[in-house]
Order: sequence, then C-alpha cells, then structure tokens
Amino acid sequence: MTAAQPSGLWSDDPSGVDLLSFDAVAQTVADALLDEALDPVALGLSGSWGSGKTTVLGLVAQELDRRRADEQKVLVIQTDPWRYDPSTGAKESLIAEVLGALAAEVDRSETKTDKAKNLLVRLGKRVDWAKAIKLAAKSSLTLQIPDFDKLVELVKPKEGDKESVRGLEEFRDEFAELIASDDLKHIRAVAVLVDDLDRCLPETVVESLEAMRLFLAVPKMSFVIAADEDRVADAIRTRFKATGRPDESDDERQDPATLYLHKIVQTTIPLPALSHFDTQAYLLLLQLQATAKPEQLATLIERCAQIRRDGGSVDNIGEISGLAMDDQLAFAARLTPLLYEKLRGNPRYIKRFLNDLHVRQSVASRRGISLDPAVVAKLMTLEALMKPEFKLLLDWFAKGEMRDHLERLEEEAGRPAQSDTADAQRQDEPNGAAGSAAQPRRSASARRSRAATPAASGQFSQAMVRWAKLAPPLRGLDLSPYLTLAATFAGVTLIDDSLPERLRDIAANLLSESRREQASVTDAELDELGDGDATDLLRHIGRTMRDQPTKQKGGVNAILRIARRRPSVAGSARDALLMLPPSEITIATPMQFKADDSAPIRGVLTTWKGKLPDGQVKRAVDSALGNRGTA
Repeated sequence: MTAAQPSGLWSDDPSGVDLLSFDAVAQTVADALLDEALDPVALGLSGSWGSGKTTVLGLVAQELDRRRADEQKVLVIQTDPWRYDPSTGAKESLIAEVLGALAAEVDRSETKTDKAKNLLVRLGKRVDWAKAIKLAAKSSLTLQIPDFDKLVELVKPKEGDKESVRGLEEFRDEFAELIASDDLKHIRAVAVLVDDLDRCLPETVVESLEAMRLFLAVPKMSFVIAADEDRVADAIRTRFKATGRPDESDDERQDPATLYLHKIVQTTIPLPALSHFDTQAYLLLLQLQATAKPEQLATLIERCAQIRRDGGSVDNIGEISGLAMDDQLAFAARLTPLLYEKLRGNPRYIKRFLNDLHVRQSVASRRGISLDPAVVAKLMTLEALMKPEFKLLLDWFAKGEMRDHLERLEEEAGRPAQSDTADAQRQDEPNGAAGSAAQPRRSASARRSRAATPAASGQFSQAMVRWAKLAPPLRGLDLSPYLTLAATFAGVTLIDDSLPERLRDIAANLLSESRREQASVTDAELDELGDGDATDLLRHIGRTMRDQPTKQKGGVNAILRIARRRPSVAGSARDALLMLPPSEITIATPMQFKADDSAPIRGVLTTWKGKLPDGQVKRAVDSALGNRGTA
C-alpha cells in the first residue's frame, strides 16, 4: 500500500513546540505552584478559545518535571472535565482521577505501608458512586443539578459513625493524612492541571470547582484552571440563576458569580494575545515548521524569542545556515497587518486561516486554476476576513464589472498602472494571448476607459482600499475561475441583476462552452428580441468576456451571431466586441469574422490591428481583414 502523502495542514492539537515564547508564562505559573507560602493554591490561566492555554499547560508540566529533585517530585495530574463520562458526575470523576494518581504513587513507594492503602480505600468508599450515577442521570434528563447540600452528601460519613460529622470534613481530614503519609513523602506537591473548563455545561463547571474546593484545604495540593474566566463566571451565574453581570461602569462592584470564582482561584494569569510581531513570527514559524531541520527551527525560535525581549523586528532574525525563508518572510509580511487586526492575535484562528488557505489552493490547483499562491492568499484574506467586501467583489464579477472596478480600486490604492510596452511584450510571448492566469495584463481599451472615468477619491471603502494595497496587484488577472469556485463554497449564485430575467437563460446558453447548449438558442428566439433586449444581451456578453477570458470563444460567436441576425444593433455589437482587451485575444477569435460582416463589425478588426504588437494574433487579424481588404 502506498503511504498517504501529508496534507500540509496544521493540526489543531496543542503544539509540542513553543513557537510563541509561552515558556515565560509557564515558568511564572511553575514558580507560584512551588511557592511554599502559597500552599495550597489555585491559579487561573485565562484566555479566549484558541489563545494557547492547552499549550501553556503542557509547558507547565514540562517545567515542573524539569525542576524535580532526585528525592522529590511534583506529581502532575492533567484532567479535562469536558471529556468526563456523563454517566458519572464531574465531581466524582475529578476525585477519582486524583485518588487514582496517588494510588499509583503509593504502589511505587519504597515504604509500602498499609496506612496509605487503607486511607485510599476509605476515601473511595466515602464517595457514593451509586448516588453519583443516579444524580448524573437525573441531571441529564432535567438539565438541573442537585443543590450544594446534596453534592456534599455524595461524600458520605464512615459506616457506623454515629457522630453528626459532615462527610466533606471527614474526607478532607483523611485526604490530608494520605498526602502526609510516609508512602507519599517523595511527593513535593500535587499539581492538577484543569483544561477546557470553559467548554463545559454550567453543571459540570460548578461540580468541578466544588471538587477543587474539597482538595484546596490540604497542603501540597494545587490547581491550574485554564479557561476563559468570563465564560466560567457566566456558567456559575447560570447555575445559580444570578441576576446578571455587574454594571461595567461600577468598577468596585462584583457579582456573586465572580466572587464565588475568586474564592477558589487566588489569582489569574492572563494569557496575552499575540502582538504584531508575534503574529508575523508565528506565520513564519508555522510555514517553516515542517521543512526546517530541528536545529534550524530551534535557532529560529530562539532568535524570535530574543527579538521579543529586545523589542526588535523580523529584520533582526538574520540568516540561518541552510534555511531559505525569503518567500515565507514575504508571505508573513503581506498578511500580518490584516491577520493581526481581524483575528485579534489568536493563534488558533491564524492556524485555521492557513489551513483554509492551503485547502483552497489545493482544490483550485486540482481544478486547473493556475493562480499564483500569493494571489490566492490575497483573495482568501478578503473572503475569510472581510466578508461584506468579498460579497461586493462577487457582485462586480457577476455583473461583468470586476476588471473596471479593480483597476479603479488599485488606482485609488496608489498602485501604478502598467505600461503599454509591457502589454505589447506580453502579447507576443509564446501563448501570449492565452498566457498564464497569474500574469497581470491590462488592455488599451481599459486604459482608455479609465482615463475617461478616473477613480474618484473615496469611491471605495477604506477597508477595500487597504486590501487593494496588499501585494500582489490583481489588475488584469483572470480571477474568474477562483471566484467561481469561491462562490460555490459560499453558496452564492452569480447573477447579473442588471440583465432582465427573461434574457438570463439565453445569455447562459450562448456563453456556455457546450455546443449543444449554444445551439439550444434558436435563430427564432434571437429574431424575437427587440432592439432593447438585444442591446442588453450584447452588453452582458461583452462584460462577461472581459472579466472571464475563458468565455471568449462562445461570447464572440454569440455577438457575431446576434449582429448578423439583427443589423440594427451592429453598433452595440461592435462596442461589446471592443470590451475584449486586445491582450486577451486568441488566434482563433479573428477567424470567427466573415467577409460579409457589416462595416461596424469589420471595423473591430481594424481597431484591434492598431492596438496589437507584431505576432501571431496580429497576423490572424490581418488574415481576417484580407478577406475583404481593410474595413
């Protein structure tokens, strides 16, 4: 069996490599966990979804392991309430994980006394697992959770104990004995790293916090709760049916939900969002992570970390032996401003954008769309981050107005127009007329049109102008295959609203690449059109050809066919043909003209001849004109 090729996508799982210098946060957390003055302690690690909290928890575990002494260790227990079995309560699940980890340490203990084992058995019996399962099932049916007193009762008194001692207090006392036992004297501290609490339902959030309260009266116990603090407070508020958030204008006031959380969590360490430099460095590192050698990547990560400390820029990275990164640096420089602003410095969103971009490039390539990756990236930026502006671009495309608008947009953005010489040189290159879709081309007719209607300052939104300033320029590119694909992904139907609905089927069939569909439009249908409808149809076909060069053959054939059936609209047919940029004309197009075409139609050939450089296409125009001399 052939091994599957890597997809080139970035995993959404936490990174095993610290690409963002989160080690500084992890070391700060480890300092607090090992501070005897804070024993026991619960710390919050707060950040939005995708900000890197899980990655930091992994770095905390690594840092605690690095600091272990020969005779003592920090027992790290990593737990995720979001993945708890719903058939058992969250409180019981967390208790079981802690007791299970300590039981494993007791088994490995060199002392091996009976005291610790007996305490573990007694602690296990204190949890009424039958009641826990019953209450969990009830909660799942009614979407309610028992009140706090019933939760406490799950930790039941010892059998035969006639004293009216609450099970919670007895559990804490026996757990403290277990932690202080000789079998666990090699444990310096127990650090429970809690992840994804902000993903859980309110019931699970509150149960998990109550379980932490159970342990936080015992020395050596510590918790790190990685969650969006606001979401956790919202869950508490929902669980206890609080009246709502405090008034933001009153900084001194705190609602009961926030006070409840702060009673458990002594302090919260916010996870910083990525800065502008962090975003640029992250884009660079993600691109090179799969191709750079481990030692090269390590050097690059260290240099980025040093730049963060020194306050420099990516220009200070310098060269790394054997590692080419000019393209990746250029890519990061292009996209950083918009990604930093639109994605708010969120690592997960940045990674998702790169994955979406890679998928779009892969699908486009397999569909035969040969746009430069930089062009696809620019279009994806608009599509993913500026949805209203992307819809506007699709509207231009549907109406056949995209090239004109893009040229005016780039003029307003300060992008210079290309010279006539460049157009002429491109026209005479091999396959010059059909050329690469990734090469910008601009027609003389478009230049004339733009000169007649110059771009007015403020014609486009600031967001569109800002996007237009991104490299590379899109002037003259054939973007139609990509936009057609993007419209299908977005579920957008490309319809020219300016074309009367009665003409849309005729236009679609005439512009089709299928001869059968072209032939389905009969001469009788064309003869029945009034001059107004025929003019609207011709204008639509001309604009479509201009924005979608792949429809040139069908479009020219349709325009000539209409002009031959209805001489009264020959002028409109001529104007439609002249919408086709000379730099886009293929060798086959002049061959569609006939010697007996009307003078306005033959005049198109003369106009083209004056605008074309010497080459195969101009010779084809000469040949078509030779059928009847110069028109």
